[in-house]
Amino acid sequence: MRIYLDNAATTKMSHTAIRAMLPYMDRIYGNPSSLHSVGQEANEALADARARVAKCLGCTEREITFTSGGSEADNQAIISAARLGEKKGKKHIISTAFEHHAVLHTLEKLKKQGFEITLLDVHENGLITPDQVADAIRSDTCLVTVMYANNEIGTIQPIGKIGRICRDRDIIFHTDAVQAAGHLKINVNEQNIDLLSLSAHKFHGPKGIGVLYAKKGILLSNLIEGGAQERGKRGGTENIPAIMGMTAALEEACENTNKNTAKLTALRDKLIAGLSEIPHSILNGDAKQRLPGNVNFCFEGIEGESLLLLLDDKGVCASSGSACTSGSLDPSHVLLAIGRVHDIAHGSLRLSLSEENTEEEIDYTVKAVKEVVEYLRGISPIWRDLCEGRKEFIIK
Repeated sequence: MRIYLDNAATTKMSHTAIRAMLPYMDRIYGNPSSLHSVGQEANEALADARARVAKCLGCTEREITFTSGGSEADNQAIISAARLGEKKGKKHIISTAFEHHAVLHTLEKLKKQGFEITLLDVHENGLITPDQVADAIRSDTCLVTVMYANNEIGTIQPIGKIGRICRDRDIIFHTDAVQAAGHLKINVNEQNIDLLSLSAHKFHGPKGIGVLYAKKGILLSNLIEGGAQERGKRGGTENIPAIMGMTAALEEACENTNKNTAKLTALRDKLIAGLSEIPHSILNGDAKQRLPGNVNFCFEGIEGESLLLLLDDKGVCASSGSACTSGSLDPSHVLLAIGRVHDIAHGSLRLSLSEENTEEEIDYTVKAVKEVVEYLRGISPIWRDLCEGRKEFIIK
């Protein structure tokens, strides 16, 4: 038996996406920049995909730029807004302490270039408030960037309200929607979003393709030079097969959002209830204001890597946090941001579901986690010290 519960890292490609890609690997293989008929067939497909993606996001096709994924889109969005602000003498950027590293590392780069960065504190429930954003805005603020849903603990931020504050103060608002797109309903106009990033492989599309939405009037700075593709804002021949697969996957996800949300929420809550029975465990992030398929726990007295390896032996594929930092020995910056101490943060487990998971798989996973946690605690000198009173429990 193998149960895949690491969908926040990547998802299995859907048959819909695969079928959509095949014609563009075989029959319609031209370069969309070529003027001959084979190239123009590809160009027509590219235009069609752009319009369909735009419809899913509630914008126009000219506001869509295809990228290699969420990280590139985050980089281009933030750097573009920063350069626009710099031209006006505004070099202050607001974000949060638990953004994805594609955002945080870009902000660090800008900090070295003279920008001032304010990272808002995150409450223990994994949320920030619109008032925090409003209070942090200054006369020289050029950008607010807040992730739509956190990639580790799944908490969903009040994006529409934050966007309204920024819109009222004429400040560009960017959201990293990599974990949200395809799982939550998004309308960039209704939610006052100026820049948005997404990645196809988070909603059953192919890897290596994503989208940057940029509201009309926002001039993008190029990260990749070399050609006139994407209206001159991203050099390089467009990956038509991947674009078509992403488009089909996004449409399918958007069409089935309500049905998938209902199923995943029920499975998520069942999993949370089962894992909550483990003594000295704690759910990370708000219990309700979170992605339908996200469950993240800390278990006192164990180390996360051992937990993952033993779960894998039992057929459960999980993670301790972002796949982008899986090689790091440091505890999750997300868990530290919500107030978890180092020892507790090291004992984390992220289980991220898809609509293909079943109740039987959830029951098995709960049983497997309980067995592994009990085994690891049984051989842990730290756990022995806690039980015998030589150390005090942190998670009561």
